[in-house]
Amino acid sequence: MALLGGIAVYCGSRTGESDTYRRLAADLGSRIAAEGRTLVYGGGRVGLMGVVADSALAGGGRVVGVIPDFLLRPEIAHDRLDQQIVVGSLHARKQRMFDLADAFVVLPGGLGTLDEAVEVVTWKLLSLHSKPVVFLDGTYWAPLLALIDHFVAEGFLGADARGLYGTADGPDALFEILHEHTAVGDARPSELL
Repeated sequence: MALLGGIAVYCGSRTGESDTYRRLAADLGSRIAAEGRTLVYGGGRVGLMGVVADSALAGGGRVVGVIPDFLLRPEIAHDRLDQQIVVGSLHARKQRMFDLADAFVVLPGGLGTLDEAVEVVTWKLLSLHSKPVVFLDGTYWAPLLALIDHFVAEGFLGADARGLYGTADGPDALFEILHEHTAVGDARPSELL
């Protein structure tokens, strides 16, 4: 069954120390294109952002970037996207990516990626959406997931918080989660421009 709509990918503006991260981003971009989905991401041409976008474009996929105006510089902004949406702030970027996405995938990254991931998980906790959130490369994200377990153990989150997100080691496992989520009717098609 072909999935429709956008997949928001949060990831680093650097590629990291391990080539594994670059390969994972490239595999994800290729798979999003092969699935007929639209990649929605931060609009950059640098780091894992550039890798996932270039890979989706090379696979014939549709790619939509959402970039704050202060980052709209030739050395950062991707210039070959199907659509580049320019917004006024990082907050506006997160909101616009949320609006365009039916699912959220978190690749390795730094503080910006962490901020985006925590916000979308928190919005799910507050019942502001029921879209799937998946951390891709659970080994990289293990310290964050252990911290969430710590919050549960210390009584600051309910045990059901663990159900707010999934983990996958690669695109095959990710798309199994997304197909399963779509099959139960939780995802709705995005209205992409």
